[in-house]
Amino acid sequence: MLNIGKHVARLCGAAVMALSLATVASADDITIKHAQGETAIPAAPQKVIVLDLATLDNLDRFGVKVSGVPKLAAFPDYLQKYQSDDYAKVGTLFEPDYEAINAAEPDLIIVGGRSAAKYPELAKIAPTIDLTVPANDLIGGTVANVEKIGQIFGKETEAKAEIEKLMADVDALKAKTADKGTGLLILTTGGKMSAYGPGSRFGSLHDAYGMQPADPNLKIGLHGQPISPEFIAKTNPDWLFVIDRDAAIGRDGNSAKQLLDNDLVKQTNAAKNDQIVYLKAQNWYLVGGGLTALHGTIDQLSEAFDKAR
Repeated sequence: MLNIGKHVARLCGAAVMALSLATVASADDITIKHAQGETAIPAAPQKVIVLDLATLDNLDRFGVKVSGVPKLAAFPDYLQKYQSDDYAKVGTLFEPDYEAINAAEPDLIIVGGRSAAKYPELAKIAPTIDLTVPANDLIGGTVANVEKIGQIFGKETEAKAEIEKLMADVDALKAKTADKGTGLLILTTGGKMSAYGPGSRFGSLHDAYGMQPADPNLKIGLHGQPISPEFIAKTNPDWLFVIDRDAAIGRDGNSAKQLLDNDLVKQTNAAKNDQIVYLKAQNWYLVGGGLTALHGTIDQLSEAFDKAR
């Protein structure tokens, strides 16, 4: 009887210890404010599922290991390693594979942009945060997310350095756009074109980088303002910036260069001065607010403006 009592005592003691450890772990949680509220997550989570390419870009830059990623036709070149089977494929950017995510037993799930709508369902599986970057504040939203990542993964020093570098590069680019005339940014897909101006999804060309808009009154919308070659000729931008969506997602079809190879576009100042810039489409269309993508964009724009001097 005495032995049974001692055994029960040991079990009770173990239970108390486990409860104590759980309490300590809970006390170590950090609360993160994000696009859909606040979430308590474990400090330095080990199993991380990422359903947002901008966040994957940033985590990769900080050397943070992730367990699961979306399945894509083609990752950007610098993220190609995530195409391998070393990383669990947990659905697409739009449709998570809930069963695969649940089986991965994640400590943290991160959504953003295309996957943000699935936040409520994913939050039932594990602590989930939404790092969607506001469409009208690409740089500010990116800075805020980098700070959050630094806080979560103990990378505050690295985050501060990255933010300082990003802001310095943005300021340097703005100094170059000051005297470069007007610009128009268009997206091509399936033989059609849309234009994006200040305050829009791709408005960072004007809002962050300082390019004077060729048409400041473009309609703001997720899919931009549908346009034609006649519109480009009438607007007559000094610079024409082009995102080829089909190229970004690996879809076959007429390229943006083929679509713009017409007499109306050739009459513009942009064409006459060889100032049509075919942007790195995946950086703009797929990744957005990722540090590596942003630096790639800034470098490409800076080189284009330098050649025009």
